[in-house]
Amino acid sequence: MKFKAVIFDMDGVLVDTERYYLQRREEFFGSHDISIAHLTPSDFIGGNMREIWPRILGEKFNPREAVQLQKEYEYYKATHPMPYADLLYPDVTEILDYLKEQQTKIALASSSSMNDIQQVLSIHRLQPYFEVVLSGNDLKETKPNPEIYLSAMQKLQVKATDSLVIEDSEKGISAGKAAGATVWAIKDYRFGMNQEKADQFVDSLTSAKNLLTTY
Repeated sequence: MKFKAVIFDMDGVLVDTERYYLQRREEFFGSHDISIAHLTPSDFIGGNMREIWPRILGEKFNPREAVQLQKEYEYYKATHPMPYADLLYPDVTEILDYLKEQQTKIALASSSSMNDIQQVLSIHRLQPYFEVVLSGNDLKETKPNPEIYLSAMQKLQVKATDSLVIEDSEKGISAGKAAGATVWAIKDYRFGMNQEKADQFVDSLTSAKNLLTTY
């Protein structure tokens, strides 16, 4: 196989969480009388809330207030967890098993918190598949900055030219390309995300696995 390493995003790639994130955000901001009508779901998907407060609050943005709102949002998330047990895409283990058989290195690089990532991995018993697991919360910059993918490739000890990133969001695709990797996008049919920078488009992880067998 052409690629020595495959690096997965989590939300929208391994687990179908985006619609739940959208609903939870709307409920949180509604409870604070903050309008996000001027933003689209794509503005949030693939990034980290801590970096989008200026766009959310606009002229009312205040750094101190944003820090407090971030704390309140983190608490809201903790008290309104995702139903991760029900959200794993059915073909996740199929592609992971195939990559293991091919002795391909596998990493997970998500903008979600490490707590959320570990919940998904634990609930679905996916930890043994991943040599490297990274959270954007633990880095200085989040997607679309390439830091998370550059770090994953460094930890896997692979070159960008030997690495495949599987993403869905505009920010994630941009991050993977900026890191120098090949990027395949899971096609978005729901949120209007701009995926034009991706090198290849697939409908599912099954499609990605079938495509990998041709390399």
